[in-house]
Amino acid sequence: MSKPPQLLVGNWKMHGDLSANAAFVAELTAEVSGLACRAALCVPAVYLAQMQVLLSGSRIDLGAQDLSAHEAGAYTGEVSAQMLRDFSVRYCIVGHSERRLFHAESDATVAVKAQRALAVGITPIVCVGESLAEREAGQTEAVVKRQLAAVIQANGHCISEIVVAYEPVWAIGTGLTASPEQAQEVHAVLRSQLKAASSHADRVSVLYGGSMTAHNAAELLAQPDVDGGLIGGASLKAQDFLSLLKAASR
Repeated sequence: MSKPPQLLVGNWKMHGDLSANAAFVAELTAEVSGLACRAALCVPAVYLAQMQVLLSGSRIDLGAQDLSAHEAGAYTGEVSAQMLRDFSVRYCIVGHSERRLFHAESDATVAVKAQRALAVGITPIVCVGESLAEREAGQTEAVVKRQLAAVIQANGHCISEIVVAYEPVWAIGTGLTASPEQAQEVHAVLRSQLKAASSHADRVSVLYGGSMTAHNAAELLAQPDVDGGLIGGASLKAQDFLSLLKAASR
């Protein structure tokens, strides 16, 4: 089975405003039609309605940055998977390192969130990654395998429907980047783990998510088990994101 085209997902984090969002999409969609890769933008929940309209008919899919582990109920401030589906959300990030760190999300919580997304037809982008201390202690493989194992255990029958993003925590927003060799090493571990869980593991895109820029994208994307990127800062300016889309389309 041939691998799907590379996938680049912009994660805007807590950035954006109505006028800037509209200008961004207009600039991006004017140049994106001929590119061969897949693309998505994961935006703050308050902008999903706006972005659903702006991205309609384009080649850019809409994504969310988080969802509730609950289906519905008295959970003030939470957004359910079905609510996201109502806005044509195609992807949803789960288990981002910032959610794990600042909101104390456990591996089990991330697994349930992935399950909620899959239940309504949204593809979860499952984030895994190690801290600098864990890497220096030689624990990288154990950490990422533990994090992914929880999701596989909860969603084994449909694990081929997820996307995985390896985001070395020490390379997020720091300007540091895993070398292409370091990224490939971890991606190969994750690929092997997925293959052990599903005969359709080749469908799963494994993205790199640690400070990918126009300067390092080509080398990272050339690695055999790197299927795209989860892009932070470089997705906040249309031309920066477009340069990455072009790199992924070569």
